[in-house]
Amino acid sequence: KTFRRLRPTAMNDLLSNLIEALREELKQYGEMLAVLEQQQASVVQRQTNDLLQNVASVNSQSNVIAAVRGEREQHQRHVARQLGLDENAGFGAIIPLLPANYRPLILALVQENNELLARIHHRTRQNHLLLSHAVELMQQLINSIFPGGPKTYDQNGRLPDQPLPSYSIYERVG
Repeated sequence: KTFRRLRPTAMNDLLSNLIEALREELKQYGEMLAVLEQQQASVVQRQTNDLLQNVASVNSQSNVIAAVRGEREQHQRHVARQLGLDENAGFGAIIPLLPANYRPLILALVQENNELLARIHHRTRQNHLLLSHAVELMQQLINSIFPGGPKTYDQNGRLPDQPLPSYSIYERVG
């Protein structure tokens, strides 16, 4: 099957749905990048209250992206089937079979989505490094207050088997 065998309105509907899904995915990636940039600013400016709210925003936006991506993948599978391709065909296989007047737009949207996704991955890695550094600084502070005392979580997320000191902070300082 190819689009040439489909009714023109059916072809237009399939492609319009795919284009709209790609645009929505692009929009939601842009939203995520904005949330991650906000997160980075909160870490750099040490705005802990904003950072806690931002974590919820990141999680929420991740859920939105998953839903939007699922919708786009559904439209992509439908187009692939109509082209006689395996439903898991990628855009590399789909785009050359599309009507010529749709190829540039769909190709541009796919490229923009991929570029924005790469920027999101980059920003996520940056934020992870910043947050890891903040945790290290907090660990150093704790160690300076409780030298040789309680440790924080280990690499496996467990607390070491060390008892808390038998004195209070007040007694230790005073």
